[in-house]
Amino acid sequence: MYSLLLKIKSYEANSITCAIFTTIYIALVANFSFYENLFQWMKAGNSSTTHITSVILVNFFLMLLLSSLLTANKAYKYILSLVLLISSLTAYFSDSYGVVIDDLMIVNILETNTAEIMGLLSLKMLVYLIFLFFIPTLILFLVGSKIESSLKRIRNHLSVIIISILAVIVLIYSSLDFYSSFIRTKKDIRFYSNPLIPIYSSTKYIKKQLTKNTEEYRNIAQDIYIHKGDEYNKITILIVGETARADHFSVNGYDRVTNPFLSKKRIVSFLNVSSCGTNTGISIPCMFSSLNQNEFTAEKAKNQDNILDILQRGGVSVLWRENNTSSYNVADRVLYEDFRNYPENPICDPECRDIGMLSGLDDYIKKNHGRDILIVLHQIGSHGPEYYKRYPKEFAKYYPICQTNQLSDCTKDEIINSYDNTILYTDFFIDKAIDFLKKYNATHKTSMIYISDHGESLGESNYYLHGLPMFIAPKEQRHVPFIVWLGPKHDKSLMENLESKSKKEINHDVLFHSLLSIFNANTKAYRKESDIFSEN
Repeated sequence: MYSLLLKIKSYEANSITCAIFTTIYIALVANFSFYENLFQWMKAGNSSTTHITSVILVNFFLMLLLSSLLTANKAYKYILSLVLLISSLTAYFSDSYGVVIDDLMIVNILETNTAEIMGLLSLKMLVYLIFLFFIPTLILFLVGSKIESSLKRIRNHLSVIIISILAVIVLIYSSLDFYSSFIRTKKDIRFYSNPLIPIYSSTKYIKKQLTKNTEEYRNIAQDIYIHKGDEYNKITILIVGETARADHFSVNGYDRVTNPFLSKKRIVSFLNVSSCGTNTGISIPCMFSSLNQNEFTAEKAKNQDNILDILQRGGVSVLWRENNTSSYNVADRVLYEDFRNYPENPICDPECRDIGMLSGLDDYIKKNHGRDILIVLHQIGSHGPEYYKRYPKEFAKYYPICQTNQLSDCTKDEIINSYDNTILYTDFFIDKAIDFLKKYNATHKTSMIYISDHGESLGESNYYLHGLPMFIAPKEQRHVPFIVWLGPKHDKSLMENLESKSKKEINHDVLFHSLLSIFNANTKAYRKESDIFSEN
């Protein structure tokens, strides 16, 4: 081994040679997901071997063009090592979970907490890092740097850049009809190009950060007025679910009994609800915002009032309890309590359970006597890939289970069993929240609303987890459960009205306007057509 290292150290290479060989290495060993999607598309009869070969070559020359541009300087080894690191991690997540690294995924990565990072670490990730990053980087720095003038370096790089551009032009022009369709329609394949897409996405993210909206913060719905129609104050518990998909709820027709508690209560479960995004960082701000999905951006939402701010201005006491990553700025201006650790959350074994967020709520309600109350409970829910950690042992009803974060190493049944056990625990949590509210049925108008932020892929079409761009995201990542329970002080016709709408196609936009409605809030920001409680 030592003699091999000495032999490698005896070689010298200039910057363009290092860029070319690094590009070849990445193309060969870090693009399996890209190639797999291409060949599956070809097998389905959508393309020929000639066209697929052309796409692979275009991808390679674009990679070579990028690496040649980035390394025309003395820091080329450090730049190439960074490219290798990006490529190795991208390859791991693409190969293991079918995810793509777009700009929204960059946001997710940057907002991932320590616990989530630990949940993703594995021996398989280490193998990827060793062979796709550590070994090639070691070789890269062992090889001697051939001394060359700046002019010669620029000339060498410029030559490769020109050759790469010409190669891409010739390849595309020779199959122009094919590429005019492929570029327009097959983003789902192109988004697996490694490292082109993650580098492009990182650049896009940085650009967004540098050109952030500098407009003043907007107070909206300043005309809010809460109508006191009767002597009863309101208590609403809003449970924000995590990674729950609607088709695994038995109250929605799933063939397994995953809702044994909710099935015994009079609830309304909406069957056709789509999420605003496929990741928490988009869906949470979106569902609480007055902006509809078509106009929503995270930056816009952050720069104006959300429904919690508006209701609080109208006199509602608002509490946010967190057992997930964060509120993503939604709860920045209301009372926020972190329940991710003991002793704040009294039920940890060792993971802190969602049920712990119900503790101490009686004291909060007592302190806010005579006021309307909104309590938001943000679950850890069914957060993957370690589903088996999301529930206590007594909820492990379905066996065998997947006990690793490497979902591709488990059978389909093991993954589904683990996931369904998380839904069983969510069912228990929602039921206990309703039981908690029942104590106040005689003195308050009580209600419980449950809605998940996004769904989850469990291996369908080799996709796992969530976070795919909306234009390619499968239904499993977008179809979410939405459940409502109302206490006896609400008009009986209200439940009947909800039941009549349960099959209607709706999305996260309804939460903003429905919360205004349940608190009898009047404002010009309200839209009746987006209110599930309206009589239309």
